[in-house]
Amino acid sequence: MIGRLSGTLLEKQPPFILVDCNGVGYECQAPMNTIYNLPEVGQKVVLHTHLSVSENAHTLFAFYSLEERKLFRELIKVNGVGPKLALAILSAMSAIEFVQNVHHGEASTLVKIPGVGKKTAERLIIEMKDRLKDWQVEAPVSTGEVSPTPVASSGNAYVQEAISGLVALGYKPAEASKAISKLEDDSLPPATLIRLALKNMM
Repeated sequence: MIGRLSGTLLEKQPPFILVDCNGVGYECQAPMNTIYNLPEVGQKVVLHTHLSVSENAHTLFAFYSLEERKLFRELIKVNGVGPKLALAILSAMSAIEFVQNVHHGEASTLVKIPGVGKKTAERLIIEMKDRLKDWQVEAPVSTGEVSPTPVASSGNAYVQEAISGLVALGYKPAEASKAISKLEDDSLPPATLIRLALKNMM
C-alpha cells in the first residue's frame, strides 16, 4: 500500500497530477479541494494517498490532508459509492461542508453532484451520520462567490482543460461548457475555473 508521496509536482491537469519521487513518476487522481492547495509545477509537495485496486486498474488517489483521505475512505464504504463518485463528492465540496450536509440532512444539496441521485444522497446521510458524529463541524471559510455574468468563451487552452476536468469529475460535456461560459473571466488557470464553476453549480 502506498500511503504517502513526497516529491516534485511535475504536472497538474485536474483531476490528474504527476509527482516525481526520486525519479519515479506517480500519476494520481486528486479531488479539486486538494488541487486548489497544490503549489506551482516544479515545487515540492507532500500528499497522503490511497491505492484503489480493481480487476482492471490500480488507481492512486492523492489528498492534501489526512482528514480528506479519511473521509474518502469512509465514503467508499457506502454501498453504491465507488472511488470515482467519492472523488466527485470531495471535488464539489470540502470535507467540512460534506459533514455539515450530512448532519443537517441536506439531500437536496448532495443530489447536485454528478452521479448522486436521490437514493444515493439519502443513503449517504443515513450511513455517514454515525460515522461522522465525532467530526467537528465548523463554518467553512468563504472563498468568495462570483456573480455569473455570461461571456463568450475564448476557446483558449485553459477553458478546454477546465471543461475536460469537469467531464472527468462526472459532468456532461454540455453542462461543463455551460458552467464555464457563465464565468466572468475565462482566462483564469484551469483549477480556478473549475473551482468557480463548481461553486456556481452547487
